[in-house]
Amino acid sequence: MSITIVQATVADAPKVALLFNAYRVFYEQESDLALAEAFLSARLTHEQSIIFFAQNDSGEVLGFTQLYPTFSSISAQNSWILNDLFVTQAARGQGIGRQLLDKARGFAEATFSEGITLETAVDNHTAQSLYESSGYQRETAFYTYHLSLEDVTV
Repeated sequence: MSITIVQATVADAPKVALLFNAYRVFYEQESDLALAEAFLSARLTHEQSIIFFAQNDSGEVLGFTQLYPTFSSISAQNSWILNDLFVTQAARGQGIGRQLLDKARGFAEATFSEGITLETAVDNHTAQSLYESSGYQRETAFYTYHLSLEDVTV
């Protein structure tokens, strides 16, 4: 089986939304396919994110990653936040996550970016192993803080 990594367009939002919804459910959100598709469509329409997805020869979407642009004041360069990486349960262990990370890295290099930043759950050891084996280094010099603004809607 051949895997192709494709940069998503607005037209791809419905098929990527199936996985995006599964990704959100994995993180204990309610299943809402309409919300998932609307969110991705808006990001792509307004050029607010870059999405790469993996598909097989049959066109089945097996995984995706989403990058958001940001900037580094220290280096005075653009940078990317790898916010989402998800591979279907059935497709895990086939190197698809690594292929998506490689595509994201190539994109960041092509856009002359300072780097890519990502976060993962403390107990997600599988993802940590993948990231570290792909050259990502765990940050130890800074703490991450988050201010939650409840009842914010999209």
